[in-house]
Parts: sequence; structure tokens; C-alpha cells
Amino acid sequence: MSKAIILTKEKWFRLLERLGQDYPKSVKMVRWKTKEVLGFTAREHEEWHDRNVSSREVGYGTRYRVTTIHLDFYDEKKRTMFLLKYSDYV
Repeated sequence: MSKAIILTKEKWFRLLERLGQDYPKSVKMVRWKTKEVLGFTAREHEEWHDRNVSSREVGYGTRYRVTTIHLDFYDEKKRTMFLLKYSDYV
């Protein structure tokens, strides 16, 4: 399995709009169909990040979540074609 492509939610939604123009709705909606046609499955990933805070704010609200979308590719050829075709959205 090749390295995942990591997108912000904004980039993911722009990419979904573009995929909707190029492929039927079933490709976006059905997970196995996305894997079969485009070569990847999408998953949502959340990480905790620390903020740089002043001394009076320590201990309250110093951490926040960052949500990203990971595209896990199963075929290197499809990953390469995807990057060539949709590099503006990635």
C-alpha cells in the first residue's frame, strides 16, 4: 500500500465537487466503488495539537483538534493517475 494523501476538509470538499463532475454519484457514495474506480478509500483522521498560550491560559483550552482526510491508495498506478489528473485539488 502506498503513502496516503492528506487533505484538509476544504480541499476534500473541492475535490468531491470535481469528482462529481467527472464520475457518476455512485463512485463518490459507495466506498468499494471508489476503491475500484479511483483506487482509494477516504478516511477522516483527527489529531490533537497544542497551542502556544500565555501563562494565564495554561490548563484551559490549550489543546485543539485538527481534522484531515486521508486518501489511502491500494494501486500505485491509480495513485499516479489521480495525482496527474487532480493535482490542482491536492
